[in-house]
Amino acid sequence: MWEWLDFGPATRLQKAVYYATFRIPYGQTRSYRQIAEAVGRPGASRFVGNTMAKNPFPVLVPCHRVIRSNGSLGQFGGGVDLKRKMLEIEG
Repeated sequence: MWEWLDFGPATRLQKAVYYATFRIPYGQTRSYRQIAEAVGRPGASRFVGNTMAKNPFPVLVPCHRVIRSNGSLGQFGGGVDLKRKMLEIEG
């Protein structure tokens, strides 16, 4: 299912971040740190955030479900208000 997506010039690590994000269940969130840990790079939270900012498939790779470790929303390409609304809809 995953292989048909063309992530273009994304590195292997970026693809791992996208896949870990893709696997976040509907209605749940993960922190940038948790995603970094999931891909074997526990100190790479900023890398995860930068990778999310380049997400070519935001409908399939739900980057709105990735938040800061302190529970705040962090950034989102569509704006923080939209991120908040999407998370509220998912409940």
